[in-house]
Amino acid sequence: MADLNLNGRTKVKTLKAEFKKNWNATLRVYNGVKFADDDATLASIRKGDAKGGELKVAGNIKVGTFETKMEEIFGVKVQVANSNDTELADNNITIAAAGRE
Repeated sequence: MADLNLNGRTKVKTLKAEFKKNWNATLRVYNGVKFADDDATLASIRKGDAKGGELKVAGNIKVGTFETKMEEIFGVKVQVANSNDTELADNNITIAAAGRE
């Protein structure tokens, strides 16, 4: 399984596509309370005092940890859902396991 390297220049559509390709899970990316525009970069939808930087994501990271890191580093709210995007993944399973549900 591949890792995913993210930075502020990463586009939302690229992030969602790579997430799906690597782990077969669906990633929901928000800009406020609405879904983020697919052509937006993570830096352009940053909220609060997020520090920016980079994040390397592996399939064995827990869903809750990944969602928290995205908020801390990029100031972007994300939620991991199952492969067909019908329900949110449990925060205590890995993102790889979320794609198998």
